[in-house]
Amino acid sequence: MVGPERKREAVLHVRRELEVSERRACTAMSQPRATQRYRGRKRGRDAALAVELRRISAEHPRAGYRMAAALLRRAGMEINAKRVQRLWRQEGLKVPRRQRKRQRLGNSEGGTQRLQAERVNHVWSYDFVFDQTEDGRRLKWLPICDEFSRELVALEVERRMEAKDVIRILDAAVTARGSAPEYIRSDNGPEFVALAVQDWIARRGFKTLYIKPGSPRQNAYSESFNSRFRDEFLNREAFASVLEGKVLGKQHRQRHNHERPHSSLAYQTPEEFAQRSLAAASAKLRQPQGCAIPTNPNPENHQKLS
Repeated sequence: MVGPERKREAVLHVRRELEVSERRACTAMSQPRATQRYRGRKRGRDAALAVELRRISAEHPRAGYRMAAALLRRAGMEINAKRVQRLWRQEGLKVPRRQRKRQRLGNSEGGTQRLQAERVNHVWSYDFVFDQTEDGRRLKWLPICDEFSRELVALEVERRMEAKDVIRILDAAVTARGSAPEYIRSDNGPEFVALAVQDWIARRGFKTLYIKPGSPRQNAYSESFNSRFRDEFLNREAFASVLEGKVLGKQHRQRHNHERPHSSLAYQTPEEFAQRSLAAASAKLRQPQGCAIPTNPNPENHQKLS
């Protein structure tokens, strides 16, 4: 079915080529003359919304219209996702390209395909991300993520990091968190496989999950976070010093945990999802035997340990 706009173009073409009146061209094309003469007006509320969408696109470079709609709803605005999509396209804002999924390599026991997080503090993952300051000197970032809630447990940066620094950051994260994870997943980098790190982890009572060498896709949650971390933060900030990186990194961690909704968490923030998951787990423990058990609040289907 041809829409009114296409019919307007057809009427104009007939009038131009056959040199007939508008009335006759509209009759031939079954186009009402009122529709032919209608000129749409951009509403004032759409103009204000377009400004807000451009702001969201600048603050969240990898966001699409669905994320923008979720952020607007969190701000208290009642809005239809189709309206956001229409304005998003009219403003020419970025829509992330769908990346081709690559088949994973290997079949490691430590990979996310074999052991997937089922609750908060079940599995943490970490990996290094590299950047540089304005003078060209290296910055080495270490983000630690909770795979179940997508919380950014810790985010530290230094010029260089060794095994003792990894221990220091892990110890601070466990202390701030109030409990240690059951597992921690990483690649086979020298800072992670060092005997000092393994001994410290064993003393704290949790276990290591090392992925197969050359198979970063087995550490999928960490790789996914690192990609967004680079796009949304590192590629948008110029760091004059390590101190500036620490300050801005702390602000980014706050935004990630408490302000940025996550599509895999039904557009909840990681902190909101973690609190609801812990509340549901606590209620399940208090539930008398024989009563109905509430369902898992996580919208994803988490696999059991194999």
